[in-house]
Amino acid sequence: MRLRVEFTTEPFDLDDVPPHAVAAREAVQAAPLDAVDVGPFGNTAEGRADAVLAVVDDLLRKSLDAGATRVSLQVNVVAEPEA
Repeated sequence: MRLRVEFTTEPFDLDDVPPHAVAAREAVQAAPLDAVDVGPFGNTAEGRADAVLAVVDDLLRKSLDAGATRVSLQVNVVAEPEA
């Protein structure tokens, strides 16, 4: 099974990237995922279910420890790529 997670961390800061956003970004970029897209207002990551679920745990712990007051996320099952 493949999953896609979409997430944002708060509070937002339009002038500087907050530490909690950096922590979340580093968590997904270090994970063994197939696709990662990091943006100023939303982030997505996609891969095998076990990898996505592990990175969700990691990004939640790290971003909350770094000062996030809210983490919004959505996880979707996505189709396997055609061979």
